[in-house]
Amino acid sequence: MDRFQEMQVFVRIAERGSFTQAAEDLRIPRATVTNLIKRMEERIGTRLLERTTRTVRMTDDGRRFYRHCVRLLADMEEAENQFRNTTPRGLLRVNMQGTLAKNFVVPTLSEFIARYPDIRLHISEDDRFVDLVREGIHCVLRAGNLQDSTMIARRVALLDQVTVASPAYLAKYGEPTTLEELSDHLAVNYFSSATGRAMPLEFTLAGEVKSVQLGDLVAVNGAELYTGSALAGMGIVQVPLYRIKQELADEKLKIILPELPPPPIPVSLLYPQNRHVSQRVRVFVSWISEVFKNVR
Repeated sequence: MDRFQEMQVFVRIAERGSFTQAAEDLRIPRATVTNLIKRMEERIGTRLLERTTRTVRMTDDGRRFYRHCVRLLADMEEAENQFRNTTPRGLLRVNMQGTLAKNFVVPTLSEFIARYPDIRLHISEDDRFVDLVREGIHCVLRAGNLQDSTMIARRVALLDQVTVASPAYLAKYGEPTTLEELSDHLAVNYFSSATGRAMPLEFTLAGEVKSVQLGDLVAVNGAELYTGSALAGMGIVQVPLYRIKQELADEKLKIILPELPPPPIPVSLLYPQNRHVSQRVRVFVSWISEVFKNVR
């Protein structure tokens, strides 16, 4: 095995924090991975990884060596791609919010597969914060305002939002017509899994966004639970319009305060902020941008 292949193995172990997961990713026996790292450390003359029964962590020397490996691997890939018309290939791990995947990505997924038949897609579904490096995920599709400055975020869409409640809720609490009247109302509060805090309702008034924090009977941290709680009459919610078009048509939900709409919600692709962005990630980012090009 040449030294560039050794670097690839070391980088994957460092990023996954696991010899076993790295071996599975690279499709080589775990024993080979273990022996390779042992030989590598002996040749270099320093320990690169600290192993326990549960974790694998880089040493200080390992972190310095990792930065060099990532740079060298990126330079090699860039150099090779300059002289050949390569076809993207290999495993691409993508994590998406379920509603975005269901409504926009999956219906057109066959187009991506036809265009790039040598890419194998592994798609997982989550609303939570994902550690891309630790979990071996190449990119993430999320809706909402993003705070993680360690990732590159490419905005692909702005989705219209509406404020809604169920007819049963409105029959019990009345329909608010001003922001002041909201003080007598309840929300289904959506709390951030990262901070644990409930996110306020937001309304656009005279070009400015006003935040309103309401009390609740129930708080959730999942998109389906959020909409489902509103349908059950638990309170007011703000959701992307695409997600509840059928419920509005069936009069199971009603738009309130239409003249004070929530700001549109951004949809973004996130991927690690380093030089080594694979060709697989680049073509997927480009394709997702096409999918959402005319979505509102």
